[in-house]
Amino acid sequence: MSAPRRPLPWSLVALFTAGYLAPYLLPTTVGRLDSALPLDPTQAGAIGSALLLSSAAAGFLLASRVDRIGPRRLARLGLALAVLGYGGAALTAFVPAVVAGAVIGGFGSGTVTAVAASGIAAHRDPHRVTTLGLLGVSALAGALYLTIPHLGPGHGLPLLAIALTALAVLPLTGRLSGRNAPARTAVAHGQLPRLRAGLLLAAAMPCWSLAQNALWGVSGRIGLDQAHLTEVTVGAVFAVALGAGLVGVVGAGVLGPRLGQAVPIGAGTALIAGCIALSASATDLTAFAAGEISWNLLYPVVLSYVIGLAASLDPRGRWAVLVGSAASLGTAAGPLTGSVLAAGAGFPVMGKVLGAGLLLIAVPMTAVALRAGRRLLPVVEVPVEAPAVPARSAYDTASPNSYASTSAR
Repeated sequence: MSAPRRPLPWSLVALFTAGYLAPYLLPTTVGRLDSALPLDPTQAGAIGSALLLSSAAAGFLLASRVDRIGPRRLARLGLALAVLGYGGAALTAFVPAVVAGAVIGGFGSGTVTAVAASGIAAHRDPHRVTTLGLLGVSALAGALYLTIPHLGPGHGLPLLAIALTALAVLPLTGRLSGRNAPARTAVAHGQLPRLRAGLLLAAAMPCWSLAQNALWGVSGRIGLDQAHLTEVTVGAVFAVALGAGLVGVVGAGVLGPRLGQAVPIGAGTALIAGCIALSASATDLTAFAAGEISWNLLYPVVLSYVIGLAASLDPRGRWAVLVGSAASLGTAAGPLTGSVLAAGAGFPVMGKVLGAGLLLIAVPMTAVALRAGRRLLPVVEVPVEAPAVPARSAYDTASPNSYASTSAR
């Protein structure tokens, strides 16, 4: 007789969505900072990088303190900082205040993500909850990419959207546990478990994330300058690619742990390497669309398994937080890396370098997944409603002149 399925922690899914929304919207956020404020593209990108670095700093600082402080209290603090920081930055055109707001908001996003990651790791099926979180943030970000361009110019709209999302999630924190929840106190507050595997995964993630966002940071330029496509065509490709990302998230949820973790992470990363090389060398619509769409399809699938793998290394969620924060470091450095490689060696060489790096990184990540996979995981199915496929109209914000991140995308 099968055991009853635990209710889904929708409060954690909502926190995951609120915490990851800022990196997902960073292309349009940085693009509007560039166009609406007296900033050049490099300065606007630096603000985006500062936001992500602040988010990563929150994760590193709070990884082992979520239980001690209390998930409810910490989540409310993080959401309040997000509302204050992003909201304040949205309501002023004074550049130093915008920078301060982005840093404060980024720290709030990182705090919220730390609470979500810690709670998801304690769930019986962290991959299932992670998949729903990725689905939520992908759908919301897609809807905002479709909506924001029609609401008018100015730098504040994307920042205000992030702040309002944090405000909307704030009431759900009442469902979180207070300090030292019973389910978590049984785990000793000592040294991190599975130290070697956790350190290996945390060391690999900045490189993995950097490669993804190095491509994303220059994708607009590849389509316009190298593939010689029109703005309308490039925009259509990005719209379809974002829809493919949602399909990938749904597919990851339906697949669950049936293939374990090593195959999706190892084989998926290798396939992503090929997609990056294909997209970077594209000289026509067919190659460009194939590379961008297939990459966006695979990226969230692999990411969901990586987050689930990190969560499985420590039921208190410390490795999940640390690995996520390490990924934020790579996210922040990705667009600059892509721009430097493209300027120095050209897009095709950039793609080959990034692809080769991903193939190397896939080896230790797969090794960690193989070891962690020795503990059998339950087979589950995730009921998901098919979301509307969003379109992305402000595609040109994906260029390195206006983008300082991904996934995070």
